[in-house]
Amino acid sequence: MNNSSDNQNGSSQDSESNAMGLNRTANSSSNAAKRGNVRQTERGGSGAASMGKEEIGKWLDKMVNCNLFNGSWVRDDQHQLPMYEPGSCPYIDEPFDCFRNGRRDNGYERYRWQPKACNIPRWNGKDMLQLLRGKRLVYVGDSLNRNMWESMICMLRDSAEDKSKVYEASGRVEFRTEDSYSFLFTDYNCSVEFFQSPFLVQPWEVPDANGTKKETLRLDLVERKGYYQEGSHIYDELNVFEAFRKAMTTWARWIDANVDPMKTLVLFRGYSASHFSGGRWNSGGQCDNETEPIEDERFLSLDEYLPMLEMVERVLKGMKSPVFYLNITRMSDFRKDAHPSIYRKQNLTDEEKKSPLRFQDCSHWCLPGVPDTWNEIVYMQLLMRQNQQKKWQQQLKTQPQSNP
Repeated sequence: MNNSSDNQNGSSQDSESNAMGLNRTANSSSNAAKRGNVRQTERGGSGAASMGKEEIGKWLDKMVNCNLFNGSWVRDDQHQLPMYEPGSCPYIDEPFDCFRNGRRDNGYERYRWQPKACNIPRWNGKDMLQLLRGKRLVYVGDSLNRNMWESMICMLRDSAEDKSKVYEASGRVEFRTEDSYSFLFTDYNCSVEFFQSPFLVQPWEVPDANGTKKETLRLDLVERKGYYQEGSHIYDELNVFEAFRKAMTTWARWIDANVDPMKTLVLFRGYSASHFSGGRWNSGGQCDNETEPIEDERFLSLDEYLPMLEMVERVLKGMKSPVFYLNITRMSDFRKDAHPSIYRKQNLTDEEKKSPLRFQDCSHWCLPGVPDTWNEIVYMQLLMRQNQQKKWQQQLKTQPQSNP
């Protein structure tokens, strides 16, 4: 997912083919899964808006060293979950709108992520809008990033006092085409945008010996299918892992060369786990009977993703620009219960009506749902950045002034 925010003034169903995205915000964001009851608990985390400035600063300082992604999902029926009322947001595309598509087992909406060593802040939409005032928040990536982008739109819209002042810049209300979109929150002079870029690197066409064109992916260019291109060399075959490594390296170099870390906060969303049982998305894979998260970590499938995750971490650590790794793989791997499954559309085709259980989406997420938690972590990162910037400003003020 790509998320970029700087000063306003100045997809495939199969998630394995859309493994990663970019999240850039700025200064200006198993089938063998075991069923089991997840314990109930009171909502952890602190509401930043209810704390004093000094208390907030101390708490945020502690968060710097906390592993947010080592935790578990806990059932919470006592607090603000879901973060917006199901059916209340008009900007959720049909494939993610499980409530309108007839899903009535809503337990999946009642889980929050609880790190083992700390508490993440409760979502405060009004505070987030203030953090975004005069800025851009930009998501770039595949349909899973669009899933996350629509989540953020709905979370923020729910906190806007005048919802008539929240709208897509060109008036569009459907967001599944290969395009870019920008939601304006005019009371805050901010925008929340999405740019479709499934591969992050640039699609390309080259002529073959017969004069026809074939599609390639330029592994050496950032984007502004069966082949990969690096410079003038075209690979007829290339290991998917190696192609992804080359694409990641290209992306990292582009960020280092083009992004000012003093103005832009960059986040990279990790792999989002899918839960097809008995097949893939186009061959009878199912998840419609799942109503609770995985409880036992032994039933997670992290080993399947480990080589790619380690490669991503190596690339990110080798960058000059600081990038926050939104490492949601383990977090999402628990949530076999929260996919659209058969509730991905209202009107089925004739073929789908003959076998409705065959056509399921077990890679994207229902909204409200899991991507809301990813965005909570984006909110936390913006709080931490704001806290750090205040520290820098205080240090500048206390530095002795040199005589001319």
